[in-house]
Amino acid sequence: MLVIISAGIAPGLALLSYFYLKDIYGTEPISVVIKTFLMGTFLVLPTMFIQYVFEAEQILQGDFLSSFLAIGLLEEFIKWFILYYVIYYHVAFDEPYDGVVYSSAVSLGFATAENLLYLVANGVEFAVGRAFLPVSSHALFGVIMGYYVGKSKFSNAKKQYLFLSLFIPFILHGLYDFILKNETLWLYLIIPFMLFLWWLGLYKFKKARILSVQHATQAQLID
Repeated sequence: MLVIISAGIAPGLALLSYFYLKDIYGTEPISVVIKTFLMGTFLVLPTMFIQYVFEAEQILQGDFLSSFLAIGLLEEFIKWFILYYVIYYHVAFDEPYDGVVYSSAVSLGFATAENLLYLVANGVEFAVGRAFLPVSSHALFGVIMGYYVGKSKFSNAKKQYLFLSLFIPFILHGLYDFILKNETLWLYLIIPFMLFLWWLGLYKFKKARILSVQHATQAQLID
């Protein structure tokens, strides 16, 4: 059991540590990051319950509706909801890159709990595959969401970027699950999709850091 717990938790903590330590202008309060991560873990069971109800009541059935609405939109909206109503106005959120830190924290909290439950039910032999697919994809959805949330808070086009912060991760998440549900093509499609997702996530990660540099420079000029 200790091996399963370690394998379930390690990928999420490793990715979160990376994003946390890449904060240029002082790392975020660790207590707030941990709380955000834990909020993400607590979201898993209610989300799974809602998805179970959808399945039992035959709501949003079919690969497309299930992938994009019952999974992609539901999971990303719940994470976005926590990020916006708990973190967006928090005093610790004081530079654009912080959006990446807190969004990846809630996403990786969700992914870690989901991963742990899966490994307990199915065995540690799936740990490597899940680290490269579900855990890393949740992390990258979180980075992309966090980039737009950070840009929203420190720009004049707040509503536009807030919309994109939910819409783009929702579309990517839905497409990811739709590919996995295609039993004949997923082996051919998932690798190109994950390579694209990593490219996009790292691109937004770098842009978020650049935005923080620009934000700090403007603040120094004002002072």
